[in-house]
Formats: sequence, structure tokens, C-alpha cells
Amino acid sequence: MYIGSTDTRGLMHCLWEIIDNGVDEALGGFARNVEIVLHPDGSVEVHDDGRGIPTDKEPKTGLTGVEVVATKLHAGGKFGGGSYVATGGLHGVGLSVVNALSSRMDIDVERSPAEQGISFQRGVPGVFDTDGPDAAFTPQNGLSRKGKRVAKGRSGTRVRFWPDRQIFTKDARVDLDGLIGRARQTSYIVPGLGLRIRDQRNVDGAEGIDDTYRHEGGITEFVEFLSAGEPVTDILRLQGAGTFTETVPLLDDKGHMTPQEVERELHVDIAVRWDTGYETTVKSFVNVIATPKGGTHVSGFEGALTKTFNEAMRASKALKVNDDDVTKDDILEGMTAVVTVRLAEPQFEGQTKEILGTPAARTVVRKVVAAELKEFLTSTKRAEKAQAKLLMEKVVAASKTRLAARQHKETQRRKNALEPSTLPAKLADCRSTDNDRSELFIVEGDSALGTAKLARNAEFQALLPIRGKILNVQKASVGDMLKNAECASIIQVVGAGSGRTFDLDARRYGRIIFMADADSDGAHIRTLLATLFFKYMPDLVKAGRVYSAVPPLHRIEISNPKKGQDKYVYTYSDDELQRKLAELKKKNVRWKDPVQRYKGLGEMDADQLAETTMDPRRRTLRRLTVDELEMASEIFELLMGAEVAPRKEFIVANGGHLTYEDIDA
Repeated sequence: MYIGSTDTRGLMHCLWEIIDNGVDEALGGFARNVEIVLHPDGSVEVHDDGRGIPTDKEPKTGLTGVEVVATKLHAGGKFGGGSYVATGGLHGVGLSVVNALSSRMDIDVERSPAEQGISFQRGVPGVFDTDGPDAAFTPQNGLSRKGKRVAKGRSGTRVRFWPDRQIFTKDARVDLDGLIGRARQTSYIVPGLGLRIRDQRNVDGAEGIDDTYRHEGGITEFVEFLSAGEPVTDILRLQGAGTFTETVPLLDDKGHMTPQEVERELHVDIAVRWDTGYETTVKSFVNVIATPKGGTHVSGFEGALTKTFNEAMRASKALKVNDDDVTKDDILEGMTAVVTVRLAEPQFEGQTKEILGTPAARTVVRKVVAAELKEFLTSTKRAEKAQAKLLMEKVVAASKTRLAARQHKETQRRKNALEPSTLPAKLADCRSTDNDRSELFIVEGDSALGTAKLARNAEFQALLPIRGKILNVQKASVGDMLKNAECASIIQVVGAGSGRTFDLDARRYGRIIFMADADSDGAHIRTLLATLFFKYMPDLVKAGRVYSAVPPLHRIEISNPKKGQDKYVYTYSDDELQRKLAELKKKNVRWKDPVQRYKGLGEMDADQLAETTMDPRRRTLRRLTVDELEMASEIFELLMGAEVAPRKEFIVANGGHLTYEDIDA
């Protein structure tokens, strides 16, 4: 829960929890250096020159401060707001969590008059008789090591831990590139802090590194490092602060948790520059923690950008009265920004802290950015005025390019009798515009549509419902087909025309998938759909772009599934059901009676439909193919055409030896 996983990512999270303790000291103005050493035995050592963890006894527990911080949750200096205003760790649980996940942890504190230390085995304090995590261990409370004398005015903390290989996977190891990247990033966020990395592991025969990262210029230097194109503006610093009230549970004198109103202060510091390129780079941080998925601070920043730019451009006549507002994407084009906020006890979505959730951050950041950016865009100073003009011209150009591209795309769409300019309201379209990746499911029935909407991946899977059995186009005229609402909407949604005007490259989806019930009616619907596509859109079939979904017919629920065994087993025909039940009986596996037989797709819940029929990782699709065009045309005419006599002869001659699987195409 606390570190997200037990692979390399989780191990790196542990390492950064320890490093962040030193970084928090630097944020508070108590440390200037953090050193990280990667040892050949797989252990990691982190040393900072901060104040050092307290070594005296804590009155409530009778334990030393080091033991409390390393073994008790929510016991660190950052919990309760006493020692830090802004922190990057796990709010008092970081060191204790890493301790619990380590086969051995050594903590040495440098505080005058002498260095003192303690060791832990999987969170239990004690003494090891030699080096390494496999040494003999004796549990013992209290500081068990006394080291050299410490000069007055000097202090620090040294933590060395061996990850517990009973918990972490075999291939979990410290990612050096990730460590260097984040160390460089942190050195920009905390100006003046030096982070030294020494790799002594000698991985693959390569010599270890010994590099130090320190940047006095802070996030201004960071933007300069990230920005690649020719600058349009100088690097702007948008700085400010705001206060907000938050309700938090606090311990009262009787030891009860009671909600209290706490006033918080949030500091905003943003560096931003626009260049002539098209790429957008936005790095966001809360205290010193990177938030790669953004959060309320980033949404506040982007919201203020859009509103302020539109207001300033209307006022300066860069946007005319009839011009559309510029969008966020127009403004972000060619922008490099580093967004940092500092506040006490931020709320995150999830313990791994990838998204800031504090709602008030959006409002505070929006106000600060709007005020600072407006001052730049409306500045009367010669240099700033020239840059602001160039920037607004760039944004207007991006807006015009976007609108022209959209207009060009619209004119490229075919406009004929089958394809009105608007798509049917019943189409549940997907977000992706990548034709090769997107899929169109033609779904029979409203009940199945509701489940399919929940089961689909809306990023690339679109849904078009049809009512019952569509027109048999093999024996209907083109005029009748045009008048049929279902046929017309299918051709319109596919978007590539029909008959002689069909253009495969103009299609809106990479795959067309028929999804009907796993019974004879469903088979008939799939056959009618196949007839429509073969007659009016044959190139789609020849290109292998038309498929049939294969939903299950039965669901067997296992009574007491063993570890690793699926709770539900799906079968796709009556014969397969009998074989599967016989197999389960032979293995002494019990199931719940009666076995569920699906009457239709609407009987499944969304998870079941996704797992069995729609999820590309698990589903089965049958591709419709054409080996010989003439023979296929004859068969469609024979089975679906207007002449009844040849079809009757075929059924009489072949019906006796056909099985259900043969005709359930």
C-alpha cells in the first residue's frame, strides 16, 4: 500500500523515502548535502548533514527518538506539523515502512558529543555480531553503538538498509538512471542542495559513477535545461502565495480525534518559457515530490493560462471580435514549465503521490498565475511588451492552424446520400482518432448496449446499436437499403462510402466487430451483417477488417477455487460444456448448480463481458475472410438471395450432416 509494488519501482520508492528525509532538512534550511552510496552487496546508504534524528528518550513510549521514528507509524518530525512547513516524505511513516521492508537497517546519528547508532532486523531493534543482513542477530532496545566524537555544530544522519528479498522480487534493483534523473530534478527544486551519487556496485564490469548535482538557480535553470527550441520569451517566474482553511482531525487533551479548522499557507513558484517548437513539457512538484500525473495545482495553472490569455488577447485586439477563443492546446504549444507548490500536509490521490488532490491548490495557483501572467502580457516595458506580442502572435497562429486542420478534415469527409454530415446520436464513439487502433462494435439490442458501454475501453472502442435483424440486402434494392435506417447508419458511421464510391482509406475505424448473442438468432444477425458488408463494402472484408466477436454460451462457477485458479469458467457450445464438466469432475473440482446459460449479452455484467468478449488481452475474434470472390458471391446469392428454390435444394441436400458449430458462423 505504501510503496505501490515490490519490484524495482517499489524499491526506488523506498530509497526516495530515505533521501527525502535529508531533502526535507534542506527545505527547512538545516542541510546542504545528501550523499547516496550504492554498495556491492545490494545495500544502499544515505547520509545527510541535517540536524540528525533525536537520540534522547521520548517520554510517552520510553524509547529513543530513533526507535520511535523507525518503528512507529506517524511518529516522524513532519507528522503533526511541528518540525516542517513543507515535506516530501510519507508524513511520518517513510522510515518505519522502509525499516519493515528491510532485512537489515543501520541508523547512525551524528550529534554532539558523539556518534550513536542502532540496527534493526525487519523492524526489530537489536545487535548484529558482524556486517551484512545474514549475521547473527540479538534483539535489544536502545542505542547499541557508540562511535567517534562529533565536533560541536556538526550533525547528520546516516541510514543504510538491505532490501528484504523475501518481499521484493529477485530482479528488483536500484535504477541508476532513474536515481540520477530524480537527483538532478531535486537539485533544481531545492536550490543550493547538493546530491552526490556514488555507485560502487561495478555493474556489468563498468566503473561506478561519483557525481554531484547542485544548482543554485533553482527551477529557472531547470526550465533552461528542459527547453530545447529557440526562445520566444525569457524564462518567466510566476510567484505568490495564498491561504486556505482545511478541516483536519487532531488529538485533544483526552486523546480523542476531533475535527478542527486549520489555516494553511500555500506557496506557488512557477518557471515558464515558450519557444518556437511544438512540444509541451510540464513538470510539476509538491514540496519536492514529483507529481507526474499532475493534480489540482496543474489544473489550476492550465485553467489560469487559458482564461488570462483570452482576456489579454481580446483586450489587445490580438483576437478579433468574431474569432474563436484560443484553447489550452494552442497556448501549451512550445511551452516548457516547472510548476512547484509548497504546503503543509498535502493530500494525494494514492500513497505513491503521483497526483495532488488538495482542492484549494487549484484556486490559489489559478489566482497567482492569473495575476502574474496578466502583468507580463499587459506590460508597458519595452522588452516585455515585445515578447508578449510575439507570444500572443504565436498562440493565434497555433489556433488558426488548428482550425484550418479541422476544416480540412471536415471537407475530406464524404458527403453523399448515405452519409449526412452528422453521425447518429445512438453512436457511442471512442476518443482515439487513430484509424488503425480504433474498433467499432456493432451491438444487437439495447440491453447489451448498456453493459457494453461499461465494459468497453472508451479510448479506442466505439459502439453502434442496431435493433434486431437488419434488412437482407442481398434480395433488396439499393433504394430499399438506403431507406433502411439501420443499414444507412452503419455505412454512415463506418465513414468510407459504399459500392463504387467506397474508399478504404476513408474508414473511421480499424476493425468492425459484430457482437450478437451466442444463439441461432445471433448467428442470423451476424450473417445479415456479413451480407451487408460483403455486398456494399467488400474491400473491408478483403482487407481483413471485419470480425465477429465470440461471446460465451455458459458460465461455470467453481465452488472453492484454489490459488491461481479462475472462479469462473466459460464455454462456447453445449459440447464444450459437457467436456469441461467431465474434466472438472475427473479433477474433483466442484461447481455450483445450475450452470448459467446466457440467453443474451445483456445477462452478463460489464466485467464478464469485458473479460470474455471485449478486452483485447482475453477475447477471441473470428475474422471474416474471402478466398475466392466469385465463389463467395455465389454462396451469398444462394443462401441470402431472392430465389427460394435453390436455397431449399441446398438445405435439403446438406442439412442432414451439418452440425450447429458449422452454421454458427
